Amino acid sequence: MNNDLLYKIALTLVPNVGCVQAKTLIETYGDAESVFKAKKKELSTLENIGLISAANIKSFEDFSIAEEEIKFIEKYKIQPLFITDKNYPQRLLNCYDTPTLLYYRGNASLNVSRIINIIGTRNNTDYGKQVTEKLVNDLAGMNVLIVSGLAYGIDSIAHKAALQNKLETVAVLAHGLQTIYPRQHKSLAKEITEQGGLLTEFRHYEKPDKYNFPKRNRIVAGMADATIVIETAIKGGSMITAELANNYNRDVFALPGRISDAKSAGCNYLIQSNKAALFTDAKDLIESLGWQPKKTSRKLQAELFIELSEDEKIIINLLKQKDSVHIDELNIGSNLSSSSIAAAILNLELQNVITSLPGKMYKLVY
Repeated sequence: MNNDLLYKIALTLVPNVGCVQAKTLIETYGDAESVFKAKKKELSTLENIGLISAANIKSFEDFSIAEEEIKFIEKYKIQPLFITDKNYPQRLLNCYDTPTLLYYRGNASLNVSRIINIIGTRNNTDYGKQVTEKLVNDLAGMNVLIVSGLAYGIDSIAHKAALQNKLETVAVLAHGLQTIYPRQHKSLAKEITEQGGLLTEFRHYEKPDKYNFPKRNRIVAGMADATIVIETAIKGGSMITAELANNYNRDVFALPGRISDAKSAGCNYLIQSNKAALFTDAKDLIESLGWQPKKTSRKLQAELFIELSEDEKIIINLLKQKDSVHIDELNIGSNLSSSSIAAAILNLELQNVITSLPGKMYKLVY
């Protein structure tokens, strides 16, 4: 039995220890096993923990549930992704309620440089379907990961369009990997695992309870650079996801519709209240996110005229590899501290060597 994984799963089972508390514990002790071996008095003094959570950690005995989860993981070749793992979706680490442990079945990287989520109503119009399919088709060849929630309507249309255009797509689930909801999407889910993946924070036996969907939506919002809302009523899951994306400082776009159309009421509200930019086509989206290809091969001004520090050289070398790079990729690729990266980026921006883009992306000026 994998003891390391056993303690990681167990940490998600402790009563009164949610994502925020778990993040504090891991930042303090480094790994899940050390959390369980820490002294109660020491645990209780930590921020967000207190006496009750500390007592629950020390008295926890339900390791058999974690053992059953490991059996399922091993049988079906599931990838458990803990917050300290390099393959964990790094964009989620910037969210205050980072999921402690995710379960992933698939082959797509969750840390590619371009990720968007496409969401909307389960009862879409032909207009919504056409716009979704055109958007995904226009993104073909750009190595964009398409994320959605496997629901009826816009979600499934986005997944299918990604598959047809040879783009990887990830479905974030509101239940465990033992079942698929809705069950009519079982064959679609199988295709997605072969050209993307299924991702969830719920253990394999957990059902699609109504309270799970808002939790699922925060992952959809947090793991992408931008949220595109195609059609939605004024209330619903898509509005929750858009609000979460705003809270996470992600870009949000919404497709406008007729003022008389209830299925466009949510999108129109998001645009009117400045919670979303107006979405018209893929070209505008690409420009807003800074995904345009480089137009020149001129040498870096920095290389010719500016004396760079070692940290700045590391950042520039990472930025040379792609059109634009997310801050999380710089954190992973540079092996520098967050403060060192921040200082290097600031200095390079002041010298007009690099520029910041929406979605915490950076690119070289030349």
